[in-house]
Amino acid sequence: MNKNDQEFLVQKIRTQYTETKKEYSGLEELKQLDGKVKKPAYVFAYIFGSISAIVMGAGMSLVMTDIGSTIGIESPLIPGIVIGVVGIVMAIVNYPLYKGILSSRRKKYAARILALSEELMKK
Repeated sequence: MNKNDQEFLVQKIRTQYTETKKEYSGLEELKQLDGKVKKPAYVFAYIFGSISAIVMGAGMSLVMTDIGSTIGIESPLIPGIVIGVVGIVMAIVNYPLYKGILSSRRKKYAARILALSEELMKK
């Protein structure tokens, strides 16, 4: 291995261990702001939707299986229907809640996102 190859290899290894400050470009900041707007709404929608599906499934299980009699409910039909309907209502309101959260987050970050995107478009 000649001297140039050694220097290259040493420099390559050295750069792996030196801390570099990563400067964010405007586009990366714009992506981060977009993520701050959308991520909380997505997380809420997935979690609330999963919970509503579980509640609805619990109601269906009470109605269609013998789990109710196993846990001591004499007539599981009415509680199963009520629990299932609650799960269905939760699933129905999930989308409007998601849109509301997304809308409020958009209003909160709109000025900064528009200013940053305008600045990037001029470049």
